[in-house]
Amino acid sequence: MSTTSEGARDPGAPDVAEPGRPSFSDAYRELARARKGRGRGAPAYSLYVNRPLGRVFAAGAVSVGWGPNTVSLVSAGFTFTAIALIATVPPSPIAGVVIALLLVVGYALDSADGQVARFTHGGSAAGEWLDHVLDACKNCAIHLAVLVSAFRWFDLPAAWLLVPIAFAVVSSTTFAAMVLKDLLPTVGRSGTRPSGSGRPSTPARSLLGLPTDYGVLCLSLALLGWPAAFWFVYVLLCIAHAAYLLLAGPKWFRDLTRRIEAE
Repeated sequence: MSTTSEGARDPGAPDVAEPGRPSFSDAYRELARARKGRGRGAPAYSLYVNRPLGRVFAAGAVSVGWGPNTVSLVSAGFTFTAIALIATVPPSPIAGVVIALLLVVGYALDSADGQVARFTHGGSAAGEWLDHVLDACKNCAIHLAVLVSAFRWFDLPAAWLLVPIAFAVVSSTTFAAMVLKDLLPTVGRSGTRPSGSGRPSTPARSLLGLPTDYGVLCLSLALLGWPAAFWFVYVLLCIAHAAYLLLAGPKWFRDLTRRIEAE
């Protein structure tokens, strides 16, 4: 999920690259040189798999003239197609793999839109709003789709259906908390966005964050054809996400309080 501003542009500017756009290879090399720093606590899949894969898609988008908003919408197309399949197609090994691949591509494109914005200096507040709205929707919708799938095709006691409901609440709350902790200190003040947290993520910290990585959730859907295995992994991921929110939430509140008091 993209939670940082990706630049600024004239709100009336078209969402396309300028004439004379670079080739795929030139765009990829430039994107690699200008790649975003490691965010503190960024989980391993997002950092080591999704961002490089997104760079490939970003280079392709730049080379054909797509702007960041177009990439965001294409990303949503892949993601919400997968979510619809979770809720409407009976679980099978083939369906699980197709769903996981669609989600993986959608997530990589979600990384690509920010990279395209930085490359083309084509980011905007409206584009960031679009990105956040799509992220907020998918974070809730994917768990509701799992709920529908479990209700229709899984042989589970009714109480277990509370798990995807809880997961949807935790995921939506975490996303809102992460976005607001950066936005709120600027309300009514300078109108600028914070540049980000200080220390970069270490490999060990990134690996510890794997259970909370959206990319791992995407991959877990490949197990849909084996309901017992999928449900076991899904419950563990729900617990991990809830634990992360319970640990990180109070810290974000304290950091936000200190930041506001220091201004």
